[in-house]
Amino acid sequence: MLWSYCEFSLLQARELFLKAVEEEQNGAVYEAIKYYKSAMQLVPDIEFKINYNRSPDPDRVGGSYLEENENEIDDLLAYFQQQLAVEHSSQKICEPEVETSQVHISALPMEVLMYIFRWVVSCDLDMRALEQLSLVCRGFYICARDPEIWHAACLRVWGRNCTKILPFTSWREMFLERPRVRYDGVYISKTSYIRQGEESLDGFYRKWHQVEYYRYLRFFPDGQVMMLTTPEEPLATVPRLRSRNTRMESILFGHYRLSQDTDNQTKVYVVVSKRKEEKVSEYQRSRFCRRNPAPDSDRTFHVGLQLSSGGRQRFNKLVWIHHSCHITYRSTGETVITAFDLDKMYTPLFFARVKSYTAFSDRPL
Repeated sequence: MLWSYCEFSLLQARELFLKAVEEEQNGAVYEAIKYYKSAMQLVPDIEFKINYNRSPDPDRVGGSYLEENENEIDDLLAYFQQQLAVEHSSQKICEPEVETSQVHISALPMEVLMYIFRWVVSCDLDMRALEQLSLVCRGFYICARDPEIWHAACLRVWGRNCTKILPFTSWREMFLERPRVRYDGVYISKTSYIRQGEESLDGFYRKWHQVEYYRYLRFFPDGQVMMLTTPEEPLATVPRLRSRNTRMESILFGHYRLSQDTDNQTKVYVVVSKRKEEKVSEYQRSRFCRRNPAPDSDRTFHVGLQLSSGGRQRFNKLVWIHHSCHITYRSTGETVITAFDLDKMYTPLFFARVKSYTAFSDRPL
């Protein structure tokens, strides 16, 4: 995203309008109307911003303008910084397009503006919002490429394992290219199978049941994770995973870590268990709660997953490589480990972005 939204729209609208002129000259009025309409939807007064001396390039209509301009300008960040230094003798990163009686955002000190950018990223590492903010103008593009913001984001993801920037050229490139789990959504898998039911009383037929259930995994930048297995579909379940303070009893809570082995494959190791119930007073327990015997064992589930990319999205697939249950008996302290066979019931989990997860910012980066 190297151009501001206005510049990109103007370029695309100009190509569409010139293409419409060419189609009209060739007698294809119907095709010309479609191009005219598309151009005016982008820029309503595009006809007054056209240089009719240049013929349109049909290969560029509807194509990517970013690749061509990347070749013309190798370092867009340095180019924007140089332009602002020439145009503005002050330290302002932008100026209002039209005169206004209100205080413009360019009047804010750079420190305050960068603090606002950290609130945009938030503690949930919403770097997508930061990239969208960089489309506003050249000044915001420069602020969104601030190395301190991207370094802080890398530290939140990898901690002590990202002390060196090599082999990447920038902290932003490390965040975008280095394998990691995603936080702006949830990983989901669907498992279906058919099982045999009980025989009818008269013995003439036997029922067959089709069973479907989902597994959900949501990761947080601070190393925590939520895991849920339920027959409920994502439309009803995904909103409940928005906060880690959810009251769903079947959710497992725990932590995870990333590991890159010698085979250059990134693994995700998860340890989850049921959240321990808060202690209540003896008076409340005897008056309002039914007295249940305390469990004599603790269960934790250990999960190993391999992180990979599939399709257009990056780091959107998790493949099962391990699943086991650890039962620790409180009376003896003995731990019994049961490993599960990874059969066809363990389907890969695929990432689904959820906009509501990053709609609000609780804390700055």
